[in-house]
Amino acid sequence: MKILLVEDSATLRFAMRNYIIDAGHEPLIARSGEEALQLLENTPVDMIIMDVEMPGLNGFETTRLIREWLAGHWIPIIFVTGLNEDENYREGIEAGGDDYLIKPVSFMIIKAKIRAMERIAEMRDQLNQLNAELEALSQLDSLTQIYNRRTFNELAQQQWALAKRHQQPISALMIDVDHFKLFNDHYGHPAGDACLKKVTHAIKSCLHRSSDILGRYGGEEFIVLLPETDAKGAMRVAQAISEALENIQIRHDVSPSSTYVTASIGGATCLRTTGHDLEELIKNADRALYKAKRAGRNRSWIDEVATHKTLLLADTDQELLRHFSAHLQPHFNLLTAESQKECLELAVDLHPDLILLGTNIANTEAGMELCKILARTPKTAAISIALVSSSSNSSDVEIGKKLGIANSFDKSLSAPALLNKIIQVIH
Repeated sequence: MKILLVEDSATLRFAMRNYIIDAGHEPLIARSGEEALQLLENTPVDMIIMDVEMPGLNGFETTRLIREWLAGHWIPIIFVTGLNEDENYREGIEAGGDDYLIKPVSFMIIKAKIRAMERIAEMRDQLNQLNAELEALSQLDSLTQIYNRRTFNELAQQQWALAKRHQQPISALMIDVDHFKLFNDHYGHPAGDACLKKVTHAIKSCLHRSSDILGRYGGEEFIVLLPETDAKGAMRVAQAISEALENIQIRHDVSPSSTYVTASIGGATCLRTTGHDLEELIKNADRALYKAKRAGRNRSWIDEVATHKTLLLADTDQELLRHFSAHLQPHFNLLTAESQKECLELAVDLHPDLILLGTNIANTEAGMELCKILARTPKTAAISIALVSSSSNSSDVEIGKKLGIANSFDKSLSAPALLNKIIQVIH
């Protein structure tokens, strides 16, 4: 160990220095409290033997400054002094001392005290190491050994703050293993776990910067934050991940879309963070992932975070969906659903600003149940709902009244009129 000896007496300094060397340790010498503080600024030590009675800063004052400066880092400090009153003991312990020896001190006593403090320091180091390991474990997903969702969010918030401060672009990727449930059911959970580990390795191989953050977001879903990255950069990373998965060729004989394991990737880029937040970026990436899945899976879809509101259009009538999509797509972030179940899932997961519910769904028991669930679910209770239909008739008004929906739009509305009415509803 490196032991700092703080002693103003040349005679005692010489004797104590030899004691430290004979005990098998390396002595560092300071002749005053001020000199000790200067030495500690640049030199790490394992223990301090401190004289109490010194000119200038005495031992107690020097120890208080050392404890304040080292904060949470503990170094054993042994006082050596001729002061033997009870009050001196009390003051020494309160100043931050760990032991108190009365001069003259024999070699055997100082050697034993050094050994005792050495054991305590070793236990401290072991405890610090265990705490560091526990901290690391608490941050990681147990299966894939990448950040868990909580830690990802904490680190991502830090990167978001930097992007906001420097007004730099930032992107997020949501990665979902295609048809993973089918893989698990067919090959078994151990094979599923092995698959997720390989997918993790493939994703990590495409992230080359220390600022890139990878986390497991749940199940077979992963998330990547890419600071200082625009939409083109995000797409390059997404394509690299798809190629890496293709290269490892994990068999997936029951996949409807490929004979090997693939992933759908949705991304979002925020070029100017002012007026936006991390949650919004992730939500947009989640919406882009939905679009990638709807487009056939095994592909990437990157959107830019914009001020556009998000609409969810739900009906079983494909012609009605096409008609309203054509009018609304250029002006809104538009999601579509073809069933009551899909509409509910998208509403809960992506929280649109307005749900446009087609009468083919609304005018059914499933539609009534959908509206009830949306109204009593905290995540969706505040979302406005409007009816959309192929034609204007009085029955639509009755449907709306029955469901508690005040607004309705039909195909006879011109594009400007439709946009104006929707803007009035969502604002």
